[in-house]
Amino acid sequence: MAIKIFNTLTKKKETFEPINKKKVKMFVCGPTVYDHSHLGHARTYIAYDIITRYLRYRKFNLFFLMNITDVDDKIINRSKERNVEPTTLARNFEQSFYEDMKALNALSTVNVFAPASEHIKEIISQIQRLIDKGFAYVTKNGVYYDIKKFEDYGKLSHQDTEQLEKHRIEPDPTKKNPQDFALWKFQKPGELSWDSPWGKGRPGWHIEDTAIAEKYLGQQYDIHGGGLDLVFPHHESEIAQMESVSGKKPMVKYWTHTGFLRVNGEKMAKSLGNFVFIKDALEKFDAETLRLFFAFTHYRSPIDFTEKNLEQSKKSLGRLYTTLENVHSMKNNKSITPQEKQFDMRFLGYKQKFIDAMDDDFNTLEALKVLFKMSNEVNTFISRRKELNSIIKENILSTFKELGGIFEILQKEIKKEELSEEIKNLVDEREEARKNKDWKTADAIRAKLKDMGVILEDTPEGIKWKIKK
Repeated sequence: MAIKIFNTLTKKKETFEPINKKKVKMFVCGPTVYDHSHLGHARTYIAYDIITRYLRYRKFNLFFLMNITDVDDKIINRSKERNVEPTTLARNFEQSFYEDMKALNALSTVNVFAPASEHIKEIISQIQRLIDKGFAYVTKNGVYYDIKKFEDYGKLSHQDTEQLEKHRIEPDPTKKNPQDFALWKFQKPGELSWDSPWGKGRPGWHIEDTAIAEKYLGQQYDIHGGGLDLVFPHHESEIAQMESVSGKKPMVKYWTHTGFLRVNGEKMAKSLGNFVFIKDALEKFDAETLRLFFAFTHYRSPIDFTEKNLEQSKKSLGRLYTTLENVHSMKNNKSITPQEKQFDMRFLGYKQKFIDAMDDDFNTLEALKVLFKMSNEVNTFISRRKELNSIIKENILSTFKELGGIFEILQKEIKKEELSEEIKNLVDEREEARKNKDWKTADAIRAKLKDMGVILEDTPEGIKWKIKK
């Protein structure tokens, strides 16, 4: 089965056919580093981390590029508020972003992080070529892109000329059209700047990304990703810039966008007091729990962040680990029974179902349903067994780790936990009470053990226990 990807440009799922066969080039818009990264960032970057891991799992040679917007009005304004140099502020929050990505296990899949400030030469080159080709013009305030010269402007966001005229992107009476956007902003007193053929200044937001992408990926590449809020005007403007410079269409073959994140049903905003930084979330929940929470929702769908949902994800993750612990604790048996052969054939079928789900526009929710069905099947099969064929046992453990690795979950080492002498004595006392049919004492000991974090399960094969996570 071929991979299908929903393309924002065509508004339909398309068969994934990279420009250069198995070699894939992908660009994802990185953060504007004027503050610590929040859960909206986590949602997007975990989604593309999973997509990257899956494409590589399917043997694609993927190059993943992410820009860092470290030159921007927001950075300048925040630096004034804090009375610190813009470059210092940006570097500090850029480093904070890398720390968050590492903590979320989403750092290593990116091949290159490219800060805009390190690519001014490429940005100036692209602007000059736009001027030379008649797509840009200079005013007393800066250099602007003339959207009237690009007839396809609006094709990604599916807006017509009348709709576009409602948007006043950057108010400036020196512009030819209200919708024209800045490529280069001339320096204002006290602002950071670079020399250019048109005067000292700094780049506009949109040109940073296309200049960086052109350097590393070329003028046409396979996948461009980002949050849904970037479709217009950011990604729309990127298309106009790159296709005007290159004369080639399309700039990107597949446009993908992640859905909005809300907190307790409301848009995340500092003014509402519901702004959640990644660092704060990681103090309450580990990375695997956060990653599983996001994966329970398809990347294009909106998602609601609540602590209740996070707790549920934590419990779900715990159930999967309990399955692995149950398998790990089984005694090895070199011989194989007919029932084990039948189970192994059924188990192998789940792997293909997982792949089928992920092939359908990276449907993580359906893929996770497969993982949990696998877990239920395994638990049912081993519930009345004390031994398991060693090859099948290793196959179960390695398959969960392999498929879980696409989400970067189930990667912790499974260790056989031991009970303390105190707890062992309580278990023995309870067993003695049950033999004597002293159910009141047995129940009291069981409740006490539960409070101590030990869950007992009475089975036909004897008592089984697990330590509550």
